[in-house]
Amino acid sequence: MSSFRKKKDRAATIMLWLVMALTCGMLALILAFLISKGWSALSWEFLTKKPRSMMTAGGISTPIVGTLQLVLVAMGFSFPVGVFTAVYLVEYARDDWFTRSLRLAVRSLAGVPSVVFGLFGLSFFVILLKFGPSLLSAGLTLGCLALPVIVGASESALLAVPRDYRDASYALGATQWQTIRKVVLPAAFPSIITGAILSVGRVAGETAPIIFTGAAFFAPRFAKSIFDQVMALPYHVLILATAGTNIEKTRPIQYGTVLVLLFFVLGMTLTGVLWRARLRIRQRAQR
Repeated sequence: MSSFRKKKDRAATIMLWLVMALTCGMLALILAFLISKGWSALSWEFLTKKPRSMMTAGGISTPIVGTLQLVLVAMGFSFPVGVFTAVYLVEYARDDWFTRSLRLAVRSLAGVPSVVFGLFGLSFFVILLKFGPSLLSAGLTLGCLALPVIVGASESALLAVPRDYRDASYALGATQWQTIRKVVLPAAFPSIITGAILSVGRVAGETAPIIFTGAAFFAPRFAKSIFDQVMALPYHVLILATAGTNIEKTRPIQYGTVLVLLFFVLGMTLTGVLWRARLRIRQRAQR
């Protein structure tokens, strides 16, 4: 029996290694394809100049800045709202039908297609609140898209904080809010960052929500107000691939833009991972 279990364990291990190798191989093939097609377009001018000649020449500085602006607006809305929602669910809410319904609603939102969020943003932010097609409308719509991920990750992080931390704080005379602010949130913050990292990647790469709410086909300048329309990298790729005036001529620009978007997401993710690791090291040193 022991020998049979060892064989099953070895077979499962081999299968998992094969799945991992297949996944890494597919990722490597995709990266190799994108690099081979888009590397020739990358240059300092491509990154710093604005599109020109009906977007068949020039660079992509306007979409890069627009994507960064959208991420900042989206995370500026969804991160605090998501974290405070998780704090309420974990620290204050009772285990009743309302709390269970709220958790179910948040988890259900994580599976809603992004185009539905786009239609919601069009109806609520653009029309009802009269923000119009703008950076604010698109950023808030993307923030709603990121909210379920942040709430779920933050809730798990807060639940992972040992109860002893809270009891020790209460024993020293701290109030519940002081305990949350001084003890619970700092202990959970490195894990909360994980949710924010995942959200940044999704927000930066979404196209459907911003089509209806604020993405511009072409903008000659950067958005100087939250009520201006913006260009964005994913929408720029869509336009070049489907509605460009000379698709064959813009093909290298398409792949170059995809590469920049990929590096943009990877760079922000790596920054978040390093920040999280640094926070964990600091916490261990303080203990």
